[in-house]
Amino acid sequence: MQGVLTGFAVIAVVIGVGYALGRRGSLGEQGGEVLTRLAFHVATPALLFTTLARADLAVVFSSRLLVTAMSTAAAAGVFVAVGAVRHWGVGRTTIGALCSSYVNSGNLGIPIAAYVLGDASLVAPVLLFQQIVVTPVALTVLDLTGAGEKGPLWRRLLTPLRNPIAVGALSGVLVSAAGWTVPGPVMEPLTLIANMSVPAVLLAFGIALPGSAAPGRGRDRHPVLLSVALKSLGQPMAAWALAAGVFGLRGAPLLDVVVTSALPAAQNLFTYASRYQVGESLARESILLSTLLSVPVLVAIAALLG
Repeated sequence: MQGVLTGFAVIAVVIGVGYALGRRGSLGEQGGEVLTRLAFHVATPALLFTTLARADLAVVFSSRLLVTAMSTAAAAGVFVAVGAVRHWGVGRTTIGALCSSYVNSGNLGIPIAAYVLGDASLVAPVLLFQQIVVTPVALTVLDLTGAGEKGPLWRRLLTPLRNPIAVGALSGVLVSAAGWTVPGPVMEPLTLIANMSVPAVLLAFGIALPGSAAPGRGRDRHPVLLSVALKSLGQPMAAWALAAGVFGLRGAPLLDVVVTSALPAAQNLFTYASRYQVGESLARESILLSTLLSVPVLVAIAALLG
């Protein structure tokens, strides 16, 4: 359980620093927004490029990726269906669907994969699927439904090519698929910039917490509770059923896919919500609650399947 506890401890400390900065107003009124913009436009695209440019794309064809894709679609689909019935709006429903199914595969998934599963690369299928498929689709929906998105249809269909996060991810995949090696003088400064991504996201998240309503009790109570239930229980249960019942996975491969599916909602979802100014409280509360609940969930999964 050291990997689980270590991963959560690191996240908690950095968010706590952000919370203290927010309480003191050390970075001014725009500090959190500046960090969010930095992460969205610069650091996160660099992180995705440097990570995916060196990834083994053979994992795209693995059964683990299929389990990830299907369990993600199941959890997100339930939220979308409920959101449509309850008229929560396209933007808000999109953020809620992400919070229901988009796992923290980076700053939490990597240490847990390394310490609990014994191989940090086991989180690669989740990372690839989320960045190559889920992120471009979700951000395109947010772009197309935004108040400022105008212009001809062809321009709107090219939205993913104008989104810095999608461009970073797809560029990294292109480099990996082509077998190219990025020269050191180019990769090293990109890596340095990429190292700002996770701290910036966590600090911005912490800065936004002071003055926030208790999670699960505000105006977004029902979307929050639904997204947290789907993320913490629904998605790992779907992954277990698919992995064991459909693909016949047993032992370590089964543990791998269920543990990665049980990771909490990623902190960068709050960055997306802030960037598009939709569902910000929903994202903040869902991330916080799913992160807290994932500790006992991951411990229970490791005890049952480990």
